[in-house]
Amino acid sequence: MFSGASWLEGNAVGLSGRLPLLAVIYADVYFVSAMFRGDNAMIGNLINRLEEVLVALLLAAMTIVTFTQVVLRYVFNAGFVWALELTIFLFAWLVLLGMSYGVRVGAHIGVDLVVKTLSPPVAKVVGLAAIALCMFYAATMAVGGYQDVDLLLLIGIEAEDLPIPLWIPKLILPLGFILLFIRFAQAGWRLLTGKDTGIHLADEADEAIESLKEKHDTNSTGQQESAR
Repeated sequence: MFSGASWLEGNAVGLSGRLPLLAVIYADVYFVSAMFRGDNAMIGNLINRLEEVLVALLLAAMTIVTFTQVVLRYVFNAGFVWALELTIFLFAWLVLLGMSYGVRVGAHIGVDLVVKTLSPPVAKVVGLAAIALCMFYAATMAVGGYQDVDLLLLIGIEAEDLPIPLWIPKLILPLGFILLFIRFAQAGWRLLTGKDTGIHLADEADEAIESLKEKHDTNSTGQQESAR
């Protein structure tokens, strides 16, 4: 038999369980969207700097934990039970934060051989279409990540080795893809408004040619100074 009191009680318990997750996601969306709108340059610089610091700290922590575990295992025949799981979680955070950072600084490798042969208007349309697909992927993963974390939060499952709720390390799933979505939105807005002519991608061929050119110029300068 349906009971209004029991329905309200169950929904109140579910909502209270979701409050930490909702609060973190709201804060992430609020600050990063403020950065995207350009309402506050200080917030934008803070988010950018925080992103860089977190990536560096995660990489350093993962390296330290792995190195310590190797020394303990092969030198002292000991080790931490939770080291592997912690390293996996740190690596997941590093990758999921690093992908949005890569979009911001143009570090992702892309194949743009065909796009470079297109006229600027057509290349702009192709770039916007590519960004729209990337945003759709990021939004899909963010929703799926939220559902996964929400379920873990309500069930209360803990990590296998670390004494923490499993939803805490998995919180990077929705947050990372929300940040990725907003980074692509920023790139699309710059392309749409003409501030950028295309998507910034890492070009290994151009970088290698530029490096060889700088090396050649340095050698030529050294030879000229030696001849004098």
